[in-house]
Amino acid sequence: MASHVDPRFGATLRQLREQTGLSLRALAQLTHRGKSHLHELEIGSKAPTADTAQHLDQVLNAGGALARLVTAPIDHEVEADDLLQRVAASDVSNHTLTRIEQGVDDLASLYPTTAPADLLPMVRQHLAHVGRLLAGRVTLAQQRRLVVAGGWLAVLRATVHIDLQQPGAASAHLTAASGLADHADHAEILGWCLETRAWEVLTIGDYRGALRLAQQAQEVAPVGSSAHIQATAQEARAWARMGDVRKTRRTLDRVERLTSNLPVPERAEHHYRYDPSKAQAYMATTLAWAGDPGAERVARQVLAHLDPRGDGGERPRRSASARLDLGLALASSGRPDEASAFAAEAVASGRVVPSNWWRAREVLRRVEQAGAPEAADLRDVLEQFRPTPGR
Repeated sequence: MASHVDPRFGATLRQLREQTGLSLRALAQLTHRGKSHLHELEIGSKAPTADTAQHLDQVLNAGGALARLVTAPIDHEVEADDLLQRVAASDVSNHTLTRIEQGVDDLASLYPTTAPADLLPMVRQHLAHVGRLLAGRVTLAQQRRLVVAGGWLAVLRATVHIDLQQPGAASAHLTAASGLADHADHAEILGWCLETRAWEVLTIGDYRGALRLAQQAQEVAPVGSSAHIQATAQEARAWARMGDVRKTRRTLDRVERLTSNLPVPERAEHHYRYDPSKAQAYMATTLAWAGDPGAERVARQVLAHLDPRGDGGERPRRSASARLDLGLALASSGRPDEASAFAAEAVASGRVVPSNWWRAREVLRRVEQAGAPEAADLRDVLEQFRPTPGR
């Protein structure tokens, strides 16, 4: 096993020798070492053993100065074993990790039915717990599980901030989620980060930016994954907002092909697991935005499925969105009175989040443009239930 020698050993040896007035030959005689060997030690072409350094210290009365520049031999087997022990050492149990991962799924499943302001503190608390565990002692495998959980929570938190119209916080947590996804080499989380950014910029009217981000998300996310499907649907929405009906229809056809044989996930309400039934709802929204005549029929089918009793159904937020889609489709087909009624029901349900409020305003604008007397009542409803940005 080789000793580790400080590069200053040779210069120190020469300095000590010259201070004592010894030549290399004289030092060789005193230490019973060859002159050439000592010369090689001084110029650094040869490394001393720990015994040689100690002997030179004694002869030169150096007080251990040379020995301190030569460490003990390196035991590579011990080093390797120590590394393995560190990898295996952990203060986190697998039970804890499993609970964290279940918590991530629970929060993602609460997203469709929980008000953003109520969901945010739960996500924040869970994310802080993951951060504390990452700061402790974990194995490499456990670290990756924590990083992946943190990535999902960060992108979910960003989505909630978008719903609350808090762009600065949303951007910060999307950046964090992307960094965690990069660290864990998790392509689907990266895809969701891009898809979420696409939705955010679409809501503020940057349709080309939304298109670009949606297409990037499709390139990054695994083909056929939930992120890939959702990003494709988001691309269709961008085309619709730009008024390109042909490309909208073509992109919706791609979504249909991707979801035609897709099984219903175990937790269909999970925000990051694509439920095939969502395809119809996205189609209704997209066709309504594109001004396609087929939007009304699809929106009515979606609303009948989501809310058969008219009480909001099991997914009241999606039911509210379906009413806005139907309202927009009806306004576009010259029936502003019906459009106003459906939009008012959506708004009064209290399930239209701040990031979707522009959709309600769009129906109002169409009803006003038609000169319908119902516009005044709809405006009153919007004013009454108008959310406070950032809350």
